[in-house]
Amino acid sequence: MWTAVLLAGVGCYLLKLAGLSLPERVLEHPTVERVADLIPVALLAALVAVQVFSSGSTLTLDARALGLGFAVVALLLRMPFLVVVVGASVVAAVARLL
Repeated sequence: MWTAVLLAGVGCYLLKLAGLSLPERVLEHPTVERVADLIPVALLAALVAVQVFSSGSTLTLDARALGLGFAVVALLLRMPFLVVVVGASVVAAVARLL
């Protein structure tokens, strides 16, 4: 296990070093900038999907999906972030109780 952790750490360091070693003209290319802007959004969406729609190694649809639905609607209505988080957790908790 520690070997995997050390290898992952070295890999991350080398990837960061490669990014710092790239010429400025490569980093300023519009396609590279666009992709770099979208990668965090895609990673966050993937993490949310895994946490909401999986239980162990199986896909599931439960109260967490209702909480996510509330959060999406609240964000579209531009509610404050605290309202989004608390509201989503309350909706999920009530759904579990029912």
